[in-house]
Amino acid sequence: MKYVFLFLSTLSITLNAQQITGHVFSDGEPLPYVNVYLKGTSKGTTTDENGFYKINAVETGNYTLLASFTGFQTQRKNITVPSNSVINFDLLESELLEEVVVTGTLKAVSRLESPVPVEVYAPVFFKKNPTPNIFEALQNVNGVRPQINCNVCNTGDIHINGLEGPYTLVLIDGMPIVSGLSTVYGLSGIPNSLIEQIEIVKGPASSLYGSEAVGGLINIITKRPENAPLFFADSYTTGWGEVNLDLGFKAKVGSKANLLTGINYFNYSNPIDNNNDNFTDLTLQNRISLFQKWDFNRSNQRALSIAGRYFYEDRWGGEMQWNPSFRGGDEIYGESIYTSRFEILGKYQLPIDEKVLFQFSYTDHDQNSVYGNVPYMAQQRIGFGQFTWDKTLKNHDLLLGTALRYNFYNDNTPATLVADNVVIPSVFLQDEIKFNNKHTMLLGTRYDFDKRHGNIFTPRIAYKFKPTANDIFRLNAGTGFRVVNIFTEEHAALTGARDVIIAEALKPERSYNVNINYLKKFYTKSGMIMGLDVSAWYTHFTNLILPDYDTNPNEIIYDNLNGKAVTKGISVNYDAIITSGIKILIGGTYQDVSQTENNITKRQILTERFTGTWAASYKNYKYHLTLDYTGNIYGPMRLPLLGELDPRQENSPVWSIQNIQLTFDGLNNLEIYGGVKNLLNWTPNKGNPFIIARANDPFDKDVTFDNDGNAIATADNPHALTFDPSYVYAPNQGVRLFFGLRYSLK
Repeated sequence: MKYVFLFLSTLSITLNAQQITGHVFSDGEPLPYVNVYLKGTSKGTTTDENGFYKINAVETGNYTLLASFTGFQTQRKNITVPSNSVINFDLLESELLEEVVVTGTLKAVSRLESPVPVEVYAPVFFKKNPTPNIFEALQNVNGVRPQINCNVCNTGDIHINGLEGPYTLVLIDGMPIVSGLSTVYGLSGIPNSLIEQIEIVKGPASSLYGSEAVGGLINIITKRPENAPLFFADSYTTGWGEVNLDLGFKAKVGSKANLLTGINYFNYSNPIDNNNDNFTDLTLQNRISLFQKWDFNRSNQRALSIAGRYFYEDRWGGEMQWNPSFRGGDEIYGESIYTSRFEILGKYQLPIDEKVLFQFSYTDHDQNSVYGNVPYMAQQRIGFGQFTWDKTLKNHDLLLGTALRYNFYNDNTPATLVADNVVIPSVFLQDEIKFNNKHTMLLGTRYDFDKRHGNIFTPRIAYKFKPTANDIFRLNAGTGFRVVNIFTEEHAALTGARDVIIAEALKPERSYNVNINYLKKFYTKSGMIMGLDVSAWYTHFTNLILPDYDTNPNEIIYDNLNGKAVTKGISVNYDAIITSGIKILIGGTYQDVSQTENNITKRQILTERFTGTWAASYKNYKYHLTLDYTGNIYGPMRLPLLGELDPRQENSPVWSIQNIQLTFDGLNNLEIYGGVKNLLNWTPNKGNPFIIARANDPFDKDVTFDNDGNAIATADNPHALTFDPSYVYAPNQGVRLFFGLRYSLK
């Protein structure tokens, strides 16, 4: 009788089990590799190359069926089985991602489930204000500011929460590609059209990523070839004569490989001097970047990919009459930089039952540059290899890793008598403990050995409390460290007439950080989606190395701070998607960045107290028009003056860069866009007698010095100045029109 009962029960379940099928589209085109699953169950699947999915053995009942994919809004449908057996989805692109992130924990997890807060931005976010490189693209991200470091060559770096660019580690596909020399020169030339998403972590991440991940990190994740269009092209030009072109295509090579190729070309060769100082307002540039990525299909969906990029750039800025024949001389001032760089990176999952992944990257950066009559020839090579073992146990999600980093750096400066050649081995362990659906804790630690500085430990702890499905509290604390090379990171050490003084053997910088984050999602009955993201942070630095412009106006002094440095603040992001076609993203940050030495506290130079960013979009579906209004606003920051007689403003004013764009997408596969950049025509020379000190005498031939090397006020030099282009806080480009075309064949 027992066996008859079991047979009848099994037959009943089989008869009640149903099948759900359907397709997932985007703009009428099939979307592969989309996650489709029944909420609250273990049943789910992914779409095939034709966007088709099938979920078997679904029992009769009411369910919520979800379709989610990186870069698109998650779509939910309430269904009844067996009444609804064929369900199709049409996903919309979204810049407000809430799905899979990898940067916070080195694992692919839902953004809402990650114990580490990660901000995620999709390509559609950056299309609202098209830019030729990642450096400029980040200007509308709250708490992230592209900082121009020189009025002449316009190189710069990325600030996160008020911290200088070298404190930010930039990754490509999780590998540390952009660091050292490329912190200043390598953020250009990454084709925006190849980007799947950009993930940003604010605060130390050294326990996973090692040196340089002190202030935060930016992970640029490139597209998988199968997710990219067959062919794409995006080109625009501006009223200043800038031309940017992105081209790309994908191809299937046999049955086992897919490749993605991208080309970025940027050219600006129109010298403009609107502020009448006889120096170019914008550096002239001729740049090309070639990128190719291969993905291989392996059994059991094991990962194997390899990518490479070559980058070449010729840039110069200086006096308007400069040409290459003056390069390196003291007759006409110019800053000329030839950069040649290649990168290779990849990952390989070992063919074993355990999930063991090997990742690697290698960069070779060669720079031939002159700053006036000062040559700077530098080479940097960075090799990186890493094994990670991802192991899931009951209530524990473990990650064990070991890494080896090779650093080579050499230049022609007196500070580098012998090439820097070092190998840094590391091990790290991370344990994510899930107590229940509401409470999760992350514990991590990392050990690095640097022969120059010995043993370095960086622990980390994170706690996530999720009282409801739409409320998340996160607490993160950890330490960071950074080994400094002045000339690879501080462009000001190479330009202008100030002498560079390295006062002592520099020690590694250490930081201690705590961050509190609250994330709230709102869903209204009308279909409106809103999000609130609030973070507060406190970071304490020891051994901080900052350029001292104040002690002697003719010198830049680098040494370890004999005291402390503190950065603290609060940031708020609010986003909303309204069904009428309106999308809004607003952010604001208030911060206090200071340093204390000999009981004297002062604000850090070139650091604003508050910033604000916004992006508002309106889509008129009937006429296929989208209007985007983007902008930012910055509070005053302390600027590097040359002495008490310097007539330039000690602090910058409140300033704002605003942009507007109109896009028409009513043609098949083609978008036409255009607009105005810098609507307010803001440039930093407003309110100042000049920006570049002694622009009329860039080699200081007519400056009189005393016995201590200090400039003396004379009739020709009443303010006792020397040539100095480091007084810079905003771009010199004023208002300009732009127009572009974007073509995509899926």
